[in-house]
Amino acid sequence: MIKTGLVSITFRKLEPEEIIKLVSKVGLKGIEWGGDVHVPHENIKRAREVAAMTRDMGLEVAAYGSYYRVGCSENCKTEFEQVIETALSLGAPVIRVWAGNKGSDKADEEFWKKVISDSKRIAEIAGEVGIKLAYEYHPNTLTDTDEAARRLLNEVNNENMMSMWQPSPVRSFEECLNDLKNIAPYLVNVHAFHWEEGKRLPFEEGFNKWNTYIDVIRNIPGDHYVMLEFVKDDDPAQFEKDAAALRKLIENK
Repeated sequence: MIKTGLVSITFRKLEPEEIIKLVSKVGLKGIEWGGDVHVPHENIKRAREVAAMTRDMGLEVAAYGSYYRVGCSENCKTEFEQVIETALSLGAPVIRVWAGNKGSDKADEEFWKKVISDSKRIAEIAGEVGIKLAYEYHPNTLTDTDEAARRLLNEVNNENMMSMWQPSPVRSFEECLNDLKNIAPYLVNVHAFHWEEGKRLPFEEGFNKWNTYIDVIRNIPGDHYVMLEFVKDDDPAQFEKDAAALRKLIENK
């Protein structure tokens, strides 16, 4: 089943209360709350408040978008434990993490070992409390290509460590589609947006591409959120139009 949602950092300048009202207004189902502004790591009180407000509006917490850099923090254990505690207070079923801080083309074997080792450690910690982890699928990390992402996931080899996905703005549609198909066995959620030549565009203009992506996602077992991100001009009015296009794409199938 595909559910619709919003990545909260799309509107960093808005308060959680405003985001919740906006998401409810446009008929989306859930929110991935960001750990940098809206639900900061360690702010347990705020996490509980945002969780309650989300539920009270009939919405779901789709995920917790942490900024934990796997294998890179000087005090990894303490930092990840803070992330876990916040995610639990938020009621998030998934925590997004970042696969290091350098691209696969710049990473030596020692760096790969650090990221793999820390990934195994945090996957065990999260698994003990029933939370899934998912790598951000992103340039300048070890998930910047599907080959690198699959190598990382295979070597970590823990069913609790999964992957997000989003189309790369520097790869062709055909390459992005192939990436999605290859990462499908590990897929949790998707970040959805439409860019061309580095510019944010209305989501509706990418309808044909996303129609194809959605066909692939629909055939992957389990529930998956497809969540809007990077709205043109950070404009709530544009978000309403993008949300209508996303709902049409998914609900009319």
